[in-house]
Amino acid sequence: MSRVVALRMLPEARTRVPGHRYNPLAMLWLKAFHIVFLVTWFAGLFYLPRLFVYHVAATDAPGRARFVVMERRLFAIMSIGALLTVLLGTAMIVATPALLATHWMHAKLPLVALLVGYHAWVYRLMLALRAGTASHSQRWYRWFNEVPGVLLVAIVLLAVLKP
Repeated sequence: MSRVVALRMLPEARTRVPGHRYNPLAMLWLKAFHIVFLVTWFAGLFYLPRLFVYHVAATDAPGRARFVVMERRLFAIMSIGALLTVLLGTAMIVATPALLATHWMHAKLPLVALLVGYHAWVYRLMLALRAGTASHSQRWYRWFNEVPGVLLVAIVLLAVLKP
């Protein structure tokens, strides 16, 4: 099978908007980097709440100060990943507007919005820990740490299976 034929068989090529030119190779590049930055974002979403567990358990001032620095740096990296994930996802929708007509995308976008909200919540928790005003236990942070995993499974299943 030739590369051109294989590219035309992409699911996005079957959902066209009249008068819109679809570029399958550009879409593959967008998807590839979307996934790369998604991995970066989720690495932070999985690890930062785990740092919160250890931060709450720290009893010495140097230990808590070390967690403040680690959390701030990780949040910066994961925020770059989040921003680029959302921008590249938006670019894919702009490149293929017909995606907005699919049921799986209607289900995926609210989940992504929840993920962005979770990201903002993580930021607020980080600030509370930094200020010494956090009111949650280690156990609560452990449960909180499970949320991105559930969202990841749902988002990936929707994006891959396209039900």
